[in-house]
Order: sequence, then structure tokens, then C-alpha cells
Amino acid sequence: MTTPLTLDSIRQAPKALLHDHLDGGLRPSTVLELAEAGGYDDLPASDVDELATFFRTAAHSGSLVRYLEPFAHTVGVMQSADALHRVAYECVEDLAADNVVYAEIRFAPELHIDAGLSLDAVVDAVLAGFADGEKAASAEGRSITVRCLVTAMRHAARSREIAELAIRFRDKGVVGFDIAGAEAGYPPTRHLDAFEYMRGNNARFTIHAGEAFGLPSIHEAIAYCGADRLGHGVRIVDDITVAPDGTAQLGRLAALLRDKRVPFEMCPSSNVQTGAVPSIAEHPFDLLARLRFRVTVNTDNRLMSDTSMSHEMLKLVETFGYGWSDLQRFTINAMKSAFISFDERLSIIDDVIKPRYAVLIG
Repeated sequence: MTTPLTLDSIRQAPKALLHDHLDGGLRPSTVLELAEAGGYDDLPASDVDELATFFRTAAHSGSLVRYLEPFAHTVGVMQSADALHRVAYECVEDLAADNVVYAEIRFAPELHIDAGLSLDAVVDAVLAGFADGEKAASAEGRSITVRCLVTAMRHAARSREIAELAIRFRDKGVVGFDIAGAEAGYPPTRHLDAFEYMRGNNARFTIHAGEAFGLPSIHEAIAYCGADRLGHGVRIVDDITVAPDGTAQLGRLAALLRDKRVPFEMCPSSNVQTGAVPSIAEHPFDLLARLRFRVTVNTDNRLMSDTSMSHEMLKLVETFGYGWSDLQRFTINAMKSAFISFDERLSIIDDVIKPRYAVLIG
């Protein structure tokens, strides 16, 4: 018998997460406690509920630039090794509770050195938090694998340095590299040397593209930078023409991305908040899924969007009528696109995801 699709049942489904920012997923209570411990005095509220409301409402701005402003507070309390370890540990704890079995969590080390930590010390603390979180989850009967992407800020000039950091830690838990931040005025080609360094070291990377900026951002990320995945990529819909009868004509860029199976790290709730799409119902996720692009479901920033993988999946189910087989496909899409080895990916798909979905599908 097929299990009914509800929030509680979706919580039981195994999930794979590719696009989640460490500094966008703190618990509001942790933000308050870390602020007090670290002497950070700029929080906009001193009550847990009021602070949670602030992050949620401030992020729902309709602008990527304004959406990013509340991150000053989460980054502000993540300036010590202990704070970074705690946030990473709790990240794993929260994801495991939502039955996420694989996650790649990204963050920008360059934002966490204001109190004197070195870039290496920042990454060490986060990776230790992830490892300890995995052990704690395993002890509670929840298996989860968490890996790290190090991110360079696209408006800064440290991307090559951060790429080198990714390679130094590639055998310790860092599986890739990313650039993030405001897209307009900061095209990915500004960071070509970093991407060339990653390719030269046979390493993987994703690029935030096609979220707040259009097709040129996606084109550069693929054609010039050689991205393995696209962060968001919602504006690829601008290269797809849908006729009144529902048939779709793909432009050259859209056709190339589909043909090459380039993964899209889509974050529905976040895309609405930043104004990348007007609503979940108008999100191109369903169009791309029906056209068999490699779409994946992601949270982006769990604190800012007040969300989880289960909530993101439920919104898609309620909006587009998806069933368990669809959620399984999106989850397997993510695992196929992960930056870990083929054997590791296959093991999680065959030994964890498929058997557990088989029970839900009936």
C-alpha cells in the first residue's frame, strides 16, 4: 500500500541535499547564545521568536541583495573555532532529524577570520563539527554523510586563495568549490583563475548562476568556467519557449544543459524570497522536471527561509501534484550529482534511497 504524502511521511523519506549554506541554517537560539558568548551586540532582537521572525521577514525581500543582508548577524556570531564547530554540529543534527542521508554544506571561510582565525583553522573547525555530528547521528540510528564546499565571495578577490584551500582539504572532507554573493556586476568569469586551478587539480565546482541575473550568467558559468553544477539556474527558463498546446522549444543553451545532464541546485522557497520567481506555482522547477532536466531539491538557507528539505518537498507536492516516485527521482538526481566518488554515490542510492522509497511507494 502506498504511504499517503503528508509532511510527517515525507519526513521519513531519505533525502540528498546539495545546496545549503552553513551561515544560513543556524537555530535562532544558537544565534542568541553565540552572540552573548562572543560579545556580538548588533542583533536586532533578544528574544528567540522575535529573532526568528526577523530573519524570516528580512529575507523575504524580493531582492537577492537585501536577502543577503541578515547574514551579517549569523556570520558575526561565527568568528571562533568553538562557534563554528557548534554550528556545523547542529547543522548535521538538524539534517539527520529530517532524514537527510547525504548533504553538501557550503560556507565562505573568508567571512570568518575577523577574530584572528586563519582560513585553515576555520575549515578545520567546521569539518570537525561535521564529523562529530555524523558520529552523534549514527549513535542515534540515523546515518548521514556530510561533506563541505568552500565558497569564495564573488565581489571579493580571494577566489584563487579559496580554491587552493579547497584542494588542501580535499582529502579531509572538502569535496568542491563555489562562488556566491550578488550576481549583478560580478560575473563568474572574474574568477577564471580559480576555476582553472580547480580543473587543473581534477576537482569539482559549482557556481551560483541564473538566480538574480539572466542567461549570460549561466552561459559564462558553463561555457567559460566549466561548472559541474549550477546553483539555482532558474533563469534558464528564458531560453525555453512553451507553445499554447504545452509543447516546449529549447534554445541552444537550454538544450546543451539538458543534453549534458548539468545538475540544477534548485531552492524553491529561497527563489521566491529573493524575487527570482514570483511564487512556487510559477517556479520553473516543474517545467524543467517534465522536460527531464536534472533538477534537484534544496533548502539554500534553512533559517532565512524557515524551511527544511521535507517542507520544500511538501510545497512541490502540493503545488505540482508530485508522488513518491517523483521525490525519489529528484533525490537520486541529487545523489548522481554529488561531488563524492561514484562508488559512494551508488552505495547510498542502492543501499539507502531506493529501498526506503520502495517501502513508501508500496
